[in-house]
This record gives sequence, structure tokens and C-alpha cells, in this order.
Amino acid sequence: MMETHDGPEDRVRRFAAIWSRAIFPVTATSLTRPEFESLLLPLARDLRDALAARTFEPARAQAMGAALIDAHCTDPDVLSRTLDVVDAYLVLYCGVGSPQDELRARSSRLQHAIAAGFARALRERTLAEQEAISRAALSARAAVETALHASEARFRAVFEGAALGIAIASLDGKILEVNDAHTAMFGGRMHGRSVLDSGHPDDAPTVWKLYDELVRGEREYFRVEKPYYRGDGTNLWTNLTVSLLRDPEGRPCYQLALLEDTTERRLLNLRLRYEATHDALTGLPNRTLFFERLEKALTAGTGQRFGLCYLDLDGFKTINDSLGHAAGDRLLVEVADRLQSCATGHGEMVARLGGDEFVALTTGADSAEESSEMAGRIMNVLSNPIRIEGRELTVRGSIGIVEGPAAGERGPAEVLRSADITMYRAKAAGGNRYEMADDAADARAITRHSLTTALPAALERGEFFVEYQPLVRLGDGSVRGAEALVRWSHPQHGILGPDRFIPLAEHTGLIVPLGRWVLDQSVRQAREWQRLFGADEDVLRVNVNLSPCQLHHPRLVAETVEILERTGLEPGALCLEVTESALIGADDDLLKPLRRLAEMGVDIALDDFGTGYSNLANLRRLPVSVLKLDRSFTQGMQQFPADPVDLKIVEGIVSLAHSLDLAVTVEGVETGAQADQLRELGCDTAQGWYYARPGPADQVRALSLVDAASG
Repeated sequence: MMETHDGPEDRVRRFAAIWSRAIFPVTATSLTRPEFESLLLPLARDLRDALAARTFEPARAQAMGAALIDAHCTDPDVLSRTLDVVDAYLVLYCGVGSPQDELRARSSRLQHAIAAGFARALRERTLAEQEAISRAALSARAAVETALHASEARFRAVFEGAALGIAIASLDGKILEVNDAHTAMFGGRMHGRSVLDSGHPDDAPTVWKLYDELVRGEREYFRVEKPYYRGDGTNLWTNLTVSLLRDPEGRPCYQLALLEDTTERRLLNLRLRYEATHDALTGLPNRTLFFERLEKALTAGTGQRFGLCYLDLDGFKTINDSLGHAAGDRLLVEVADRLQSCATGHGEMVARLGGDEFVALTTGADSAEESSEMAGRIMNVLSNPIRIEGRELTVRGSIGIVEGPAAGERGPAEVLRSADITMYRAKAAGGNRYEMADDAADARAITRHSLTTALPAALERGEFFVEYQPLVRLGDGSVRGAEALVRWSHPQHGILGPDRFIPLAEHTGLIVPLGRWVLDQSVRQAREWQRLFGADEDVLRVNVNLSPCQLHHPRLVAETVEILERTGLEPGALCLEVTESALIGADDDLLKPLRRLAEMGVDIALDDFGTGYSNLANLRRLPVSVLKLDRSFTQGMQQFPADPVDLKIVEGIVSLAHSLDLAVTVEGVETGAQADQLRELGCDTAQGWYYARPGPADQVRALSLVDAASG
């Protein structure tokens, strides 16, 4: 049977579904959620096309923000949630054909454009409502000129009660009358002053040309964004609409100005831009802004050079593990402040890429010398101890330096990779030092790494294979699925279990490609089971282990989605197992990928539960749906009668898990007595030698056929 693949339209529909679920609760609409999702689908397609477009078109993205206003999505939370969904899922579901860093940068620009379009449309909607006020004011002013007392009363009600600032001036610019809202905006009455005295350095070049045309009667109105000085000297930003008032004979006689205070909105836009380009913890520029500056530096032209210092703190993990993440965050903030003091010259900047990794960029005609001096300044400011929680911590760092001509052929990603390799060369040499990048040295470092471990070659030669241990429902003894367990068929040492090579793979970083391979193989096998036994994902499922290193990998979610879509397996047929110890003290950044996977329908299992001494209250914030009890709990059940303490513990855990809507799986079941006892305690599924040892995929198929026959 051919494997099924979700096409671009299926992925964009998934994105539209996530988007609709996010903003529907804060949308004032009479539509049902499916109808609202259909309304968003064309916008989702536009976002996908804008992300893939060769040339970024701000007006196109701004139109998407305006479309939300047209759909009556005017609540401020709509914009916030929309930007969150675009940031988290647009590249994931719609990003193909370009490097991830480029897509992320383009996604960030899309978010700013959407926010701008949303704000502009909301403003225009407000201005449209203001037109009614303007017409009422014009009508009332005409009534004043004809001395109609009743119209004067109506005009006064509109004029004084309007939330907009309203001013009436003569054609020579003298302000004749203002309302209370206008006075509040400027911090004082402007009555008697001249419009011509309200110039501002940030005025658009066409403002006063449009004004001259209006007072000469050549245009009826104009609308611009204009800043003013308040009475206290601060800036007031407004959307200004100026209309010409004519007498009954059609001769120009007055000018009417309507002012909407947009200062807060402008500050919000600036804040959104700042938050999108700066690290939330340290306030330094983040990866997005750094790549923008680096790309600009690499295209500065002939005669210009650049220098890049890539810093990684030595032993930072030890500080996190011993003092906690809060202390680690305070240390990072202090380090960021010190690094910022090193980059005060022209063309210099410091950014945080993430974790304990920082970069410093220098540009100019002699960046080679400047980058070395920058590295020296960094090492010097880090040499002074940092006091955290009453302790003086000595901070060390390793720096890799890359410098070269701005007009070279290397792109930002390649430059950063070279700096990263050079930094690790400095770390391997003992740390607390800096090294200059050298192509030959980089190549030797990569070669030495591949020679010191047989793992990369083993993966390439296909020496790894996967065995499956069945997961059995305790209620009826049927096969629920299987856990995938990787093995290494070593040419000299025979079959090696994961305890022999997984720690090595973690240390070398090979666990990421190895884990990706295991996930791909396991998902393919689960799809084959479904082909044999039916497409019902509840028939046979596959559990795959995730290492702590994989949890930190930035493409965990994207690669999982790619594998599922390539094989055609539904997310609900996959369960990812994470050890309890890996999630103790996990912050939101670590949990975010797991939450995204859980939102897609992938089950998350907390493996080896009961061995990590974690706070049980943390279960409510972890995106898990399954608890896997460690095999140590079943050991006390091997004797008869079973250890009552173990029974009470297991009973309490099962009760807690079920109260939190979590399923319970037990490992290490070796006897029928254990299975019966665990069934009575309410455990859901189990695995162990009592049912089957880990073996080939056909073993699971055979057991399933036996279950079907007995049923």
C-alpha cells in the first residue's frame, strides 16, 4: 500500500484550525467555530504564500491584519494571540524550501506587518466613526453661522462630549475654539494660538503642503499622522484629520481639526518590535536582530570587514544544577551587563543567542584587530567574580573568533557555524581563552571528533536496529502497542543494549540524529501495523524514548511533524517517553516543545516515574498524558504476599494519575501474580518479560493475531 502524505493544503488547514481555536474565544461573532475557521482559511493561505514569497511585501501582510478587523476581530487579545500562533506554528506548518533562520526572520517581519495592518485598520474604523462626529460638527457649525439656537445646543453636546480632540481655526491659522478632549491631549488650552506654530521635527514632508492647499480651498480635507509638543515638552502623536468649512455660498471660512491620540498605540508597536528582537531575560538583542545586523555587515561592500566573537560560558550547567535556574538566570543577566559594557564603540554590538551563548559583532576597516581586542575585553570583565545568593562565582568563558572581508561569499549561518566550531576548539584546549578561526584547524577538530567515536560511522553503516516490547492492556490482556528500543549490532562486541551507548551518544551529540532515525523507523513500523490491522490508531501504537538532549534540540517539533506527515501516521498513534529526571525543574522553554506536540495530539509519557523525587504538584503543569511507573515498584510484588508499602504507594500514584486524567503504565512485569495485582490496583497497561521480551516487529504482530483470535 502506498504511504499517505499530507500536502501543503492539509498543513495550511491545520494551521488555520490552530489559529481559529486561539482567537475564537475573544472574537465577537455570530459564526460557529467551524464557520470562523473557514473564514480564516484564506488568510492562512495568504500567510503561507507571503512566507514563501521571494520578495517580502509589507502591504500584503498588513492586509491580513486589516482582514481581522473586517471580520469584527477587534479585541486586543486577537492581535496578541494571532502573533503567538504565527510565531509558533507558521514556519512549522507552512515553511518549506528555505533555511529555518531565513523563514524565522521572515515570520518575524510578517508579525510586525500584521500588527501594523491590524492597528491601521482599527484606526481607520475609528476614523470612519469619527466622520459622523465631523459631519455633526460641520452641521452644528453651519447652524451657529445661521444663528439657529437648537442646532447650537446639539453642536455643543457633540463638540464638548466627543472623545476626540476638536479644534476650530480661522483660515489664517488662529485657533478659535477647542473642546475639553483637545485641552487634555495638549495639557492646556491652545485657544488663541496659531496652527502655524505647531511644527515638529518629525512632521512628514507633505503635511504643510497639504495644509496650504486646504486653506486656499484647493482640497476639502486631508488626513495625516502628525506629532506635536505637549505643554510639558513631551511628544503627542496623533492621527490628524483637517477639513475645510465653507459658508452657505461655498466660500472657505474655517478649518476643523479632529485629533486622535495614538501615542500609546505607537509605543505599543515600538514595544512589540523591541520584544521581537530582544532577549526577554537580559534585554540584549536576540538571534533575530543579530542575524539582521550580521547579514548587513556581510554585505557592507568592498573595504569593510567584520569580526565575530562567539562566547560560551564554561561550566554553566553546573551552576544551574547546583544553585538552580533562578540563580543561573541572575548570572546570565550580570554577564550580559558586563558584555554590554564591552561593546560601546561604533559598529559594535552584543547579542544573546540562547542559553549561555553570546555573540559580539564588530564592523569596520580593521575588524581583525578590533575583534581580538573585543575578546580580550570580554575575558577581562568576566575575570571578576560574580556574587549570587551570597556566593562568589568565578565565571569562565571560551570564545571563537571569525573575521574577514564584508564582501566575502560566506552567509550568516556559515559564519556563525565557523565561530561555533572555533569556540569548541577553545573549550577543548582547556577553556577560559579565545581562538581565531582557521579552516584547517576547524577541519582537524571535526575529524578528531569523528575518529574518537565509532557512533557516527555505525549510524551511517546501518549498524543500529529497533526491537519492540509489547504494551498490554491489563484489563483484557490485549496488545495496546509497543515500546521501541534501539540496539547496536557492533562488529566486534556483538549486540549492545542502550545502556552501553546512549550515554555516549548524549555526550557526543549523536543522540539527536540517532533519536531522529529511531523515531522515523518506529513511526514507519506503526504505520505498517495499522496497514495490517486497520487504520484505527487505537489498535497498535508505538512508544519512542526522547533523551534530555533531544528535548533541547530546536527542531524537535518540526522533525516530528515531518516524520508523521511523510509516513502518514496520525499523531495520536505516537507516544513520546521522557524521563522524570529530565523534567525536574523544567522551565517553560523546555516544556514548550512538549506542549506543542501534545497540542497536535501526540501523547507524552513521563518515564521512570517515582525515581526523580519531583514535586507531585508539578504534574499539573507538565503536558503529559501517561505515567510509566519505574520497575522498582514491581520488585516488591514478586514475593507473596506483596509488600504492603509498595502496594499503597502504587495505589496512591494510580489514584493521583487518574484524578489528573493520566493513564498508568507499569514496567518490569515478570509474573502473572504481579500482573493480577497491578490490574486490581487500577493500572492501565504493562510491559515486561511476563508478556514478551523485546524482539522484532513481527513478534508484536503475532501477539496481536493471538489476541484477535482469542477475542
